[in-house]
Amino acid sequence: MQHARTQDANGTSLKGYVKTTFNKLVATFGEPCIHIAPSEMEKVTIEWILRFVDGTIATIYDWKGYGYQPAPDEEYEWHIGGHETSAVALVKDQLGLIYGTGPFFDLAVK
Repeated sequence: MQHARTQDANGTSLKGYVKTTFNKLVATFGEPCIHIAPSEMEKVTIEWILRFVDGTIATIYDWKGYGYQPAPDEEYEWHIGGHETSAVALVKDQLGLIYGTGPFFDLAVK
């Protein structure tokens, strides 16, 4: 699976949240683009940068864990960023594809 380019996330901001596990995110979106060791200095240590079929960019990330990363099967409230609020619905819908509803994710980088 390919993700969007890092520069595609420039200018995105928080649009909403999704409560799920790291393992479900990996099963749905593949490995994160960023996955670094927890640090008290880093605001983001896990992040996916995604492009949907309609061109919407979404980011899914931890925020200000300051040294904490959730266990792989722990329910965690992940931040969803984007340029538009539709990023939230698309992320949640795609999670539903594997755990319930319909296809909106394009695996190709555009």
